[in-house]
Amino acid sequence: MNEPEAQRTHVIERTFDAPAALVFAAYSEPAHLFRWFGPRGYPLEVCEVDFRVGGRFRMAMREEASGASMPAFGGTYLEIVPDRRIRYDNGFEGGFQDAGERMEVTVDLEEIDGRTHLTLRTVFGSVAMKEAHVGRGYGEGTNSAWDQLAALLVELA
Repeated sequence: MNEPEAQRTHVIERTFDAPAALVFAAYSEPAHLFRWFGPRGYPLEVCEVDFRVGGRFRMAMREEASGASMPAFGGTYLEIVPDRRIRYDNGFEGGFQDAGERMEVTVDLEEIDGRTHLTLRTVFGSVAMKEAHVGRGYGEGTNSAWDQLAALLVELA
């Protein structure tokens, strides 16, 4: 199956009241990731990060309400441009509907007058994978996590 990239792509954007260096640090340092990554109510319980091109990461969330652990996910950092871009592949381990299927995520940061515009571009492995993730609240979950990121950035500033 050779589906066009445009049909497999989902983009989410937001502007944060913080410089790009601070947003980049929040995306690259495990101590910060533990504080904001994941939708509200689903904090990270695993955050292993080797933040360098070719380095790997592995994360897993826990549902606060039930205490249940969610399937782990992770991948490899493909490109890192300090304060500008982080690109990585990502996929879920067993126990998730599309375990084994990969997506490629690009986090682009553009600082304008001390504020940072973040563009999150996800290219899913297939249209079906995109539809499944978007249907399960991928955008809502990302924005919930970004609400927590915004609060953390205020603290870090």
